[in-house]
Amino acid sequence: MEETTLTVPARLTSDEFLLNMGPQHPSTHGVLRVVLTMDGEIVRDVQPHIGYIHRGVEKLCERRRYDQILPYTDRIDYTSPMNANLAFVLAVEKLMGIQVTSKVDFIRVIMAELTRIASHLLWFAAFCLDVGAFTPFMYAFREREEILALLELASGARITTSYLRIGGFMYDLPADFFPRLSKLLAHIDRRVAEYETLLIDSVIFIARTRGVGVIDRESAISLGMTGPALRGSNAPQDVRRDRPYCGYSAFRFEIPVGAHGDSWDRSKVRMNEMRQSAAILRQAAEGYPEGDFKVKVPRVIQPPAGEVYASVEGPRGEFGVYIVSDGSDKPYRFKMRAASFSNLHAVREMVRGLKIADLVIVLSSLDTIVPEIDR
Repeated sequence: MEETTLTVPARLTSDEFLLNMGPQHPSTHGVLRVVLTMDGEIVRDVQPHIGYIHRGVEKLCERRRYDQILPYTDRIDYTSPMNANLAFVLAVEKLMGIQVTSKVDFIRVIMAELTRIASHLLWFAAFCLDVGAFTPFMYAFREREEILALLELASGARITTSYLRIGGFMYDLPADFFPRLSKLLAHIDRRVAEYETLLIDSVIFIARTRGVGVIDRESAISLGMTGPALRGSNAPQDVRRDRPYCGYSAFRFEIPVGAHGDSWDRSKVRMNEMRQSAAILRQAAEGYPEGDFKVKVPRVIQPPAGEVYASVEGPRGEFGVYIVSDGSDKPYRFKMRAASFSNLHAVREMVRGLKIADLVIVLSSLDTIVPEIDR
């Protein structure tokens, strides 16, 4: 691991000092180090430092065959592995000109939306702990457990699923998948409302988050923010609608947005996104087509020379995969575009002048996943 050089401000006043938050701090949600310039309890400047989890995964992918890369995408976003899997297989299929069946598209939509809800539930649970509330944490894991059980039913794994394949899936969905999915969908909206009553809409939570970590729409766009962090600033950008994939254009769903761009708006957007994901899942279950769960692809995946970019709407925003092929069975260049990296870049603009306790709120509202930042 390369040594990280600390950039010390050119001049500290007599009232200022440097404070390290992390990389072991529980509210950094992973090995993230944030160097703060403090004036008492007031944050004057923030400098995120990454590199503590670095594995060089993109370079590793350049040394693996295309059919060996999928497990690496599982671990980039361990809270939503299906979405990262999907970006990779879409890129390879686009490069090779592979057309999948409608059934494959439907299963991919189902898996993507299930993992989106599971990821938002994990964010909600962690946010509860960051603000000192334990009970909602237990409620969130109740529904998340049901979703992980569905993922395990389909793929055989709960977290690092590696379920998708170039051209389709490892297995077809089992017969009892949809009855269990229907059981989840029957109460998920009611449970989301319960989360809001317990925390999001409570007087204490609103006082802690309203007007905290504000970023306006123009600044959020210019900094490359995507996902709920951007939509909380009243920018209705969503890859599923703007650049549809897997037949998303046939589904009816709304794009929740906030009005003020603060930590409460970002939280409320995620609550509403869970409802929209449930609506998409109901449509997918009702219109689920017959057909094959995979199409025939060459035994050796060897795309023609060229370059390709494919992206999906992950729980934190746009997740994309860029591949340069030289015609061999391994990518010549492999690059991932992860939402957490750009979203974290905005924290400097969001927390100056706030108190250190508010920094915890802002970081939690961004839902940062460290492997996405440090690739």
